[in-house]
Amino acid sequence: MSRMDRKKGKRTERARRAWNGVMDWVRRRVPPGLRAVVGLLLMVGGVFGALPVLGFWMLPLGVAVIAIDVRSLAAWIRKNGRAKRKPRN
Repeated sequence: MSRMDRKKGKRTERARRAWNGVMDWVRRRVPPGLRAVVGLLLMVGGVFGALPVLGFWMLPLGVAVIAIDVRSLAAWIRKNGRAKRKPRN
């Protein structure tokens, strides 16, 4: 395994832990009715992705926050959310 692959793996793991931490915090601290509002606001902010603070990162976070309460959306994200990797030749 090359040095670049190891660094990429560490960054991916760090990002995954941060994502899980945010989602756990939202599940515990934000009431169900407010989650949908927060999710919609995140998605609206994500539309302005070219701006410095608001960004495209807000779109998937908004969808994930809404998916906490919408089971069919959560199931779709679990099924289709992972990137399909092409086998290396």
